[in-house]
Amino acid sequence: MATHSMRFGIELQRGTKVDSGPAPAAPISVQRYRTLSPDTDRDRISNMSRLIRLSLSILLSVGGVLGALSSALADEPTVRVGVLKFGTVNWELKSMQHHGLDQANGFELEIVPFAGGDATDIAMMGGDVDVIVSDWLWVSRQRADGHDLTFVPYSSSVGAIMVSGDSDMTTLADLDGKTIGVAGGPLDKSWLLLQGMAQDKADINLAEANEIVFGAPPLLAEKARDGELDAVLNYWHYNARLEAEGFRVLASAEEAAAALGSSGPVSAIGYVFREPLATNGPAAGFIKASRETKAILRDSDEEWQRLADEGSIKDGPEALGRLRDRFREGIPVRALDDEIRDATVIYALLAELGGKKLVGDATTLADGTYWEGEGARP
Repeated sequence: MATHSMRFGIELQRGTKVDSGPAPAAPISVQRYRTLSPDTDRDRISNMSRLIRLSLSILLSVGGVLGALSSALADEPTVRVGVLKFGTVNWELKSMQHHGLDQANGFELEIVPFAGGDATDIAMMGGDVDVIVSDWLWVSRQRADGHDLTFVPYSSSVGAIMVSGDSDMTTLADLDGKTIGVAGGPLDKSWLLLQGMAQDKADINLAEANEIVFGAPPLLAEKARDGELDAVLNYWHYNARLEAEGFRVLASAEEAAAALGSSGPVSAIGYVFREPLATNGPAAGFIKASRETKAILRDSDEEWQRLADEGSIKDGPEALGRLRDRFREGIPVRALDDEIRDATVIYALLAELGGKKLVGDATTLADGTYWEGEGARP
């Protein structure tokens, strides 16, 4: 079957050589020209000039707006916040960025992730970040050593001893001869306070009467699920996840603090920064942005779902609800003076329970541990 191809106006048939002969002469195209009068030329040139001037005016206006915006952004200081890469503080900071509350309060937020808590402390002391989240006990010890760190309450959510839902234990007195997992090590504040309450109220030395297993929070949570531990003292977010799986609270560090003299919940952790960031920098704006973000997280279930949808929170619906509720319970609401008074009481207890290994030579809360300047009070 023959195939055909058209190229350059010549039809070729397979197997046949075709002599096209001389190419026909191309037809001559006659170009028509229109003669313009001088008046018409003048009008067209005038219109074109007006168009060019208008375009230049628009470009200059847009350039001025962009220049002003660029200048304004350049004037906003950057606040570098060091956080654990997968820590819960990310939830607030990412919500702050999403709603533009950093720029609305005069700064640009930069989230700086780290692998561990010690790394954030080192970065803070080395000046690599402007803000971290830590506890007032650490801040007080640093101030006693001459460092100008200060603290603003972030959350009063604290650790608690958890037991399985079918456990027959109901009080600390039932913790006798048990295997207890403890996150944070032997000098963990929650562990010290719970030991103090057990000794004071039930005459039990938890450390001596039980087998204590220290370990990383996720590992201890897994061992509790597997039934390898009779009870586990863990951080609030790990406990919230255990609650979603049927575990319950046996005793919390907040209860222990109240039993030992605190008149209300004390923020266990807070934003830590150097005083110059507050006196000469954007600390007040950062504190205000934090409060505004917490208000969103307090009032909006949709915001929690958005954080889950974007992958900031990777838990299922049941655990997400528990995490949301426990986070909200920990939002600071007390007057700052009340916080400081109770922190002073708890510090004295911890100094007695933990000794120099915990607090160093300072037996009282250092002056200035809590920031009381601009932005400290709503």
